[in-house]
Amino acid sequence: MIGLLIAICTFNLIAFTTNRKLTGNQILHIWLFTISFQILFDLFVEFKYHAYWYFDKELEWRGILPHVFLVPPVNMIFLNWYPYKKAWLKQLFYLVSFVIAILIYEVITLLPNPWGYFHYGWWKLWHAAILDPILLLILLGFYKWICNLEKTACLK
Repeated sequence: MIGLLIAICTFNLIAFTTNRKLTGNQILHIWLFTISFQILFDLFVEFKYHAYWYFDKELEWRGILPHVFLVPPVNMIFLNWYPYKKAWLKQLFYLVSFVIAILIYEVITLLPNPWGYFHYGWWKLWHAAILDPILLLILLGFYKWICNLEKTACLK
């Protein structure tokens, strides 16, 4: 639990102090999208198939913390630092580097208490290595959609 609390404070601090691109509206959309998408995914992968879990296998209040306060600021960091107007090779390098950072963090979360809070069932790190880039691209697509909606709304 200590590791989770440190991570929540650290990632939120980084997300909000380094934010130069995201508007309040975009942050709200990203935050809610992240929570919704992760809970829908975890409903099956975590609770139905027991691939992984936070803290214990049962549904617990403390398991809400990573869903609500950890993953959304990480997504903010990803989107805020993403090299939108750079060459696709630079964008690919950023995506791969970010996934590697996420995987390193995931390994740290597997440490025993009090530092770790994440546990594998049948899930392995390579599952995350395959899935994380897809999830980040979905997030990127959602962000671009929100930006287009904002532009359209401003033109009316």
